[in-house]
Amino acid sequence: MGYRIPEETIEAIRRSIDIVDVISDYVQLKKQGRNYFGLCPFHGEKTPSFSVSPEKQIFHCFGCGAGGNVFSFLMDIEGLSFIEAVQRLAVKANVDLSAFKLDDVDKHRRTDAGETKMMIEAHALLKKFYHHLLVNTKEGQEAFDYLQTRGWTREMIDQFEIGYAPDSRDFAVKLLLGRGFSPSLMEKAGLIIRKENGDYVDRFRHRIMFPIHNHHGDAVGFSGRLLGEGQPKYLNSPETPIFHKGSILYNFHQARLHIRKHQEAVLLEGFADVISAVQAGVAHSVATMGTALTEEHARILRRNVDTVIICYDGDASGIEATFRAAKLLADAGCHVKVATIPDGLDPDEYIKKYGAARFQRDIIDASSSLMTFKMMYFRRGKNLQNENDKIRYIEEVLREISKLPNPIEWDYYLRQLAEEFSLSLSALQEQLNRYKGTVKHSDHIDREAAPKPLLQKKLLPAFQNAERMLLAHMLQNRDVAMVVQEKIAGRFNLEEHRAIAAYIYAFYEEGNEPNVSLLISRLPDDLKPLATELSLLLITDEISDQELNDYIRHVLNYPKWLMLKEKEQEKTEAERKKDFLTAARIAKEIIDMKKMLSSS
Repeated sequence: MGYRIPEETIEAIRRSIDIVDVISDYVQLKKQGRNYFGLCPFHGEKTPSFSVSPEKQIFHCFGCGAGGNVFSFLMDIEGLSFIEAVQRLAVKANVDLSAFKLDDVDKHRRTDAGETKMMIEAHALLKKFYHHLLVNTKEGQEAFDYLQTRGWTREMIDQFEIGYAPDSRDFAVKLLLGRGFSPSLMEKAGLIIRKENGDYVDRFRHRIMFPIHNHHGDAVGFSGRLLGEGQPKYLNSPETPIFHKGSILYNFHQARLHIRKHQEAVLLEGFADVISAVQAGVAHSVATMGTALTEEHARILRRNVDTVIICYDGDASGIEATFRAAKLLADAGCHVKVATIPDGLDPDEYIKKYGAARFQRDIIDASSSLMTFKMMYFRRGKNLQNENDKIRYIEEVLREISKLPNPIEWDYYLRQLAEEFSLSLSALQEQLNRYKGTVKHSDHIDREAAPKPLLQKKLLPAFQNAERMLLAHMLQNRDVAMVVQEKIAGRFNLEEHRAIAAYIYAFYEEGNEPNVSLLISRLPDDLKPLATELSLLLITDEISDQELNDYIRHVLNYPKWLMLKEKEQEKTEAERKKDFLTAARIAKEIIDMKKMLSSS
């Protein structure tokens, strides 16, 4: 390899970093016993099966099998190489790596990483200059005055780094080229456009510029609002290698801590709504970027918080968008609430008309349950004095009630319907049961809704379970590993178990003390998930000699049991061919083998 970071330096970085803190930037973790659990960021799930051990500094998903230490987590979640993950964490741990030659990454990866870095640096440069033009120059005065008429303070303008792109054909082109940025790469980044004659021109001109940040806080795109007349009113950065609208939530990088503090996120439709909401004190606000909510958006929110309040525009299109977004969020496992804005206003307009306190009190704090919103939604376009419309409405609501997981909710909303329309509760319950397709409604739901055990014991053959338990003890106990090495050595029956055992033997032979995270960092990627799973098995701190010998016996006897099965098949085949002499000889061999196995 073309690089060398001493292992003690890598280990110093690992010891300085708490894996819980790192993973908490991506996953909402809750402590259960000695470990933390959350929704796996590597596959879709509604029940947490992703475990993080602060004691062992490892993670493991019992759903998809992903696992490893803090380095492998960053490698998997960010697509980094090992060295890139080490570099990222070295900064966090205040460890200087400048003395080491880090050229292990292949040329293609270095090129991609270099281009990504240049694109982000270009966005940061333009963001800085656009903001400077807005707040410090006569050229940006018109835009600055417009923002103040919108009610946005200088503090908000600075916090969101709003800027102004001048009415110039090539301001950005000259600035970027003058700083050494490649014009073709800047075109790829979506900042400039190449004309048919080969000239490069600015994408954004005479626009108020709203920087868009990824979830780490890097500027990766812009949305520009045109000053004066013309189209399009809003112009967004195109999809680029660093900007994907379907996976970025506006203001998420600033809102994340507030989201965790409030234990809920407020989802808005646009960045103007977010800025006004934050100024009104609702700091846990985020928005989609000029697109409908996507499944990826919903997964990001669910990984970070349980409850999401949807606060979209109060007009017809906003209500329809709320209905669609609510389904995606509910499907992702979020607890959804809806803040309804009256008079067809959007959040920005409501705040300006009625003020911050009323927005907080009457809109956000007064948000309703998703079912209450759906009941309101189904009323739209219906005359409930009309018998047909009334029956249609009741049936639509009953279908939605039937999807609810909680019997208390069924009862609550059924009683609401019964009281409002003077219907018998039993008739509504009967119809509800039909929609559920079962008479034993509550029993069915209880089985479906009952949480599955997080760490289900796997039903494995005795030899395989014995090998797993031995490896689990070996990972945390050097003495056990030495006994197993003496009695079993490499005779584990499963190939991956033999490989992990070999790494454990070598690790201890180097004089290392038990350290699961350090050991896992040495394993090939295909062994890390299994090793982390084994390290999280529920085992005692000490293992008795009898238990240890039983496990060893199961491992060593398994090949003999396989031979016994083969002999039994040979005996059956001999009997089928009426070769009774051979069958008798094999039968004696089988008896001898069974005696040997029972005595071992």
